[in-house]
Amino acid sequence: MTGEWRLGLCTVWTVAAGLSGLAPADAQPARYFGIQVTDDQTRRGVPLVELRTVDGTSYFTDSNGIVALDDPVLMGHRVFLFVTSPGYEYPKDGFGYAGVAFGVRPGGRAEVAVKRLNIAERLYRVTGAGIYRDTVLLGRQAPIEEPLLNAQVAGQDSVLALPWRGRIYWFFGDTSRPAYPLGLFHTSGATSTLPGNGGLAPSVGIDLTYFVDETGFSRAMCPLPGEGPVWLDGLAAVPGDGGEEQLVAHYSRVRGLEATLEHGLAVFDEAAAVFRKHTQFDLSMTWQAPRGHPFRFREADTEYLLFATPFVHTRARANLASLADQTSYESYTCLMPGTRYEKGSAEVERGPDGKLVWGWKRATDPVTQQQERELLDAGTIHPDEAVYQVCDLDTGKPILMHAGSIAWNDFRRKWIMIAVQSFGETSFLGEVWFTEAGSPMGPWRWAKRIVTHNRYSFYNPLHHPFFDQDGGRLIYFQGTYSRTFEGDVPPTPRYDYNQMMYRLDLSDPRLPQPLAPAP
Repeated sequence: MTGEWRLGLCTVWTVAAGLSGLAPADAQPARYFGIQVTDDQTRRGVPLVELRTVDGTSYFTDSNGIVALDDPVLMGHRVFLFVTSPGYEYPKDGFGYAGVAFGVRPGGRAEVAVKRLNIAERLYRVTGAGIYRDTVLLGRQAPIEEPLLNAQVAGQDSVLALPWRGRIYWFFGDTSRPAYPLGLFHTSGATSTLPGNGGLAPSVGIDLTYFVDETGFSRAMCPLPGEGPVWLDGLAAVPGDGGEEQLVAHYSRVRGLEATLEHGLAVFDEAAAVFRKHTQFDLSMTWQAPRGHPFRFREADTEYLLFATPFVHTRARANLASLADQTSYESYTCLMPGTRYEKGSAEVERGPDGKLVWGWKRATDPVTQQQERELLDAGTIHPDEAVYQVCDLDTGKPILMHAGSIAWNDFRRKWIMIAVQSFGETSFLGEVWFTEAGSPMGPWRWAKRIVTHNRYSFYNPLHHPFFDQDGGRLIYFQGTYSRTFEGDVPPTPRYDYNQMMYRLDLSDPRLPQPLAPAP
């Protein structure tokens, strides 16, 4: 390597050479000036870093943290690039500018190290077009089989994921495509190989094999007739009527975000690889359904599915017959049995000793985090009786959780929750929190922010326990990176409305041990 000079945390190479790996036969890496942005702690490439010129032209790193420049306006000139990324920072110069200048020329290479502020580490984009576009342009070998465009998927909404019959099954919400602004609105799906069976390590990536139609585009996994998109949640594997394990999910046919037109239980037809309607539910029974992200929990001799949204408000026995029977669902609530919640006038249950009775009850409304706050404000319950009043460990401010998932963690020896906040400081749905409890029902008390996004959403995060490593010390979670709900914000090219994977080290000293009493 010759002709090298250093600028702060930046190293620039002025010879034509691939950064690593093997070049595809049609690659022309010598025409590009390659920049790789790395995490200064791990030296791994950082996705979603914006490099912006003085005249406002922006480039975003791919999942290897790489930008391949071939702009003739820049070639042969010294160019200053502002370096920004949510949850990361680059040092400012004496004038307050966070950026670096390069002599840009064909074949040149540079590395820029950024400081990670997030506790969780951003790893890669899971879905969408051009996941490793710039990596391919520089002639490097991408870690996944389809680095540019897989099943014509340009964007994908919220994820469900579950190992089943030796593979991981992935289901996504609305899916966009390059060919037309309207895409697929009846749930899309894919499978991948488990890491232990020859699949990629979760730190490397996910090779998704999509279910596709005759055009090669991701196809409908729940093609129910009628008005509106069809969304799935509550994905689980349970014994069917004959005892054989079946893949089931809650379906909702909706009109935008305004109304649910129909909902019920769907069962996966393995031969046809689609979900088929099993039971249509009563729309007036709003909470009696397998919503959110369920997990198994045994109480005495009975195995239940508990449904996290992100707190656990409902449960049902872990079998198909119970999931299909709305009257079998129980709520976790402090209301008197048979009570419907009404703001300011809900009657709570207390024992002979005057203590509030939280428990599983049928035909009784659950109490959500917001409703519990209303009961506190009305003086109906006391602060030490609350189970959902989560506060920021650093500031003591209350946190209103929006969505997330719960799982047992062997490393922390607790039930852990990864959830996004509503009405966060930097974005409406872009701040992600870690909290833990001795029971899946709580009480949930303190939380630590692990990811932040500036005026950008990262909603419906999902922790994948099947990816946990080192006895649960390392966990992986993904969410939908989208400008939705954030107002008049320009979309991030290729990243907008797609799935992003993060890794969290639960031994990080910024995550105090413990956040909750032992179970």
